[in-house]
Amino acid sequence: MPRRFLLALILPVTLLLPGCWFGSAPEELRLSGETMGTTYSVVAIGTGLDHEALAAAVEGTLAAVNAKMSNWDPASEVSTFSAARSTAPVRVSPEFADVLAAANDVHEKTGGKFDVTLGPLIELWGFGPRRPEDPVPSDEDIAAALESVGQARLLTLDVTAGTLKKSAPETGINLSAIAKGYGVDAVAAVLEGFGADRYMVEIGGDLVTKGDNAKGEAWRIGIEKPGAGAQTVQLIVPVSNLGLATSGDYRNYFEHDGVRYSHILDPVAGRPVTHSTTSVTVIAENAMLADAWATAMLVLGRENGLKLAEAHKLAVFFIDRDVQAGADAYMTSASSAFEALTGH
Repeated sequence: MPRRFLLALILPVTLLLPGCWFGSAPEELRLSGETMGTTYSVVAIGTGLDHEALAAAVEGTLAAVNAKMSNWDPASEVSTFSAARSTAPVRVSPEFADVLAAANDVHEKTGGKFDVTLGPLIELWGFGPRRPEDPVPSDEDIAAALESVGQARLLTLDVTAGTLKKSAPETGINLSAIAKGYGVDAVAAVLEGFGADRYMVEIGGDLVTKGDNAKGEAWRIGIEKPGAGAQTVQLIVPVSNLGLATSGDYRNYFEHDGVRYSHILDPVAGRPVTHSTTSVTVIAENAMLADAWATAMLVLGRENGLKLAEAHKLAVFFIDRDVQAGADAYMTSASSAFEALTGH
């Protein structure tokens, strides 16, 4: 799915602070490129790193993730499953099964607010090659689309057997809200295999870190301030041995008859969210979970999201529009776990 369907709006900022090292000086390897309709960057720190082999392994891993998870590759595993009209169980790769299992867990814990079968609603609402003259969907159209949405009802994953089945032939899967995070974690596993014990891997804003940066301090990550203008940092947080992702609603929307419609869709209501939360950052044990939870929390909004974050001890940071203070005014709030991790 193109980047506009899930804006993980992080501005990575690495502050290199003084530090002392003994023994062989560690090398810092930097890689960057394009993948999943966005960009990636890798900073790996270690001794004796084989730059050429590591770069090839990273590219190969990203290609393998795309071959399984990309909705834009008609030959990918997810596209093939979505296009098939059989309702019989089919074998899926362990990687695909792992991602679906994580998605099912977030789906259940959020009461369906995170859903990988959201495709019919995305198409209905025009996100999308939407044209200005396209009408806002009717209640009847939304109800019809919702018949094809609901992963708990429409998908059956058997992790033990390694199979997945759909209950309706037209059911499809879109992994745009979790696949980039999975790709980050897959690249991190490659770095581990090459002996890099300190690194930052980032794809389109989703990221994971391990250890310290090149100067012996925690990696420092900037959370972007909402707004359509120049990128500025709202908050800088230390992140070590964790994944981080941000989802925002402020760059992809349309207006019709003076009403603003966000691209963040509620899978239960079938409509764009209307609350004031505009950006959510989640810090989790890996990038895949941070990716999925950031989307889910943006759908939920601050009020309901904070309750769920406290119940599950999730580290979440919310940015809300302060509508009474003006168009460019924002309020922030954080869960207890986020405050404990970051000091903010």
